[in-house]
Amino acid sequence: MNENPDSKATKIKNFDPDGVGNTNANIFGLPFSVEEADVVIIPVPWDVTVSNIEGTSGGPENIFRQSAQIDLYDEFVPEPWKAGIAMEKISVRMIRRNNSLRPMAEKYIHWLEQDESPEDHPEFNEIKEEINRACAELCEQIKSRSLGYLEQKKLAVILGGDHSTPLGLIMALAEKNKDFGLLQIDAHADLRPAYEGFTHSHASIMYNAMQLEQISRFVQVGLRDFCSQELQIIEQNPDRMKAFFARDIHRRLFEGDNWKNICEDIIKELPDKVYISFDIDGLEPAGCPGTGTPVPGGLFYNQVLYLFEQIALSGKTIIGFDLVETGTGQLDGVIACRILYKTIAIMLKSNGKV
Repeated sequence: MNENPDSKATKIKNFDPDGVGNTNANIFGLPFSVEEADVVIIPVPWDVTVSNIEGTSGGPENIFRQSAQIDLYDEFVPEPWKAGIAMEKISVRMIRRNNSLRPMAEKYIHWLEQDESPEDHPEFNEIKEEINRACAELCEQIKSRSLGYLEQKKLAVILGGDHSTPLGLIMALAEKNKDFGLLQIDAHADLRPAYEGFTHSHASIMYNAMQLEQISRFVQVGLRDFCSQELQIIEQNPDRMKAFFARDIHRRLFEGDNWKNICEDIIKELPDKVYISFDIDGLEPAGCPGTGTPVPGGLFYNQVLYLFEQIALSGKTIIGFDLVETGTGQLDGVIACRILYKTIAIMLKSNGKV
């Protein structure tokens, strides 16, 4: 019986993981299609509501472009690529929509920063309403696509774009899981209700996620730039929220504690199923030089990956994750594509798929 040259098994057999990365193939130079992959990456080139430095809408393309340079052997999970990893094509239509709305949002944000109001500009509320409508439509679109993959027993990953982009996947997971925790790696708390009037702002993602009762626990790690309103939300919800502030983490390390102990404390706060939301600005800025809102005093690359590995080793299941706010510089892509690959490997191990 002849082998099917297009089958997944044949592709695995014939693929050389030590060869030159094929830039005409799928992400990481892999030969898999979305249909046959166990892990599907959904790129969301969207940064309409960013309030500081724009450009993270180009993150998915930059990561894809750099990904063929990765060596596919992983020390924690030697051959994660064999599970099948593929990324959807980046939507040209979504890029165009983002690029048409971003100047409008920028103008609106400028008016806010100048303390201007609807009385000063007739289109003030029209712009806000159009952007809110477009962001809500995007969220529903991502939710629908995510549900399709989840129903096929695939693992889904969101690659942003700004931090508003994964809400659709989180909503889809809430429909498929009665109880799970959300681990957020971030410089910011993202708990602002409709920040700047935008209901799906990048600064409102966790406030919006809190409306999903299936998320029983929010564990935030690396916070160091937040407002009093956000701190109040954290403090008023002790049964649901736990923050590991960057200042407290570094103080423990300075005073002789170690990262292993801190990771154990973080993991104790999480239920058995975990969704990871990784805003790359949770890292020290050297690890995310082109991100939209860099903040000094963050975590380091190896610290975060060690934490994720310990989650998998603890027996908890990582049910999905996002990687967002990546800039378009070469170093941004080099770092982010390795975080993406290694986190996928850890997620696969936690699900018993490798």
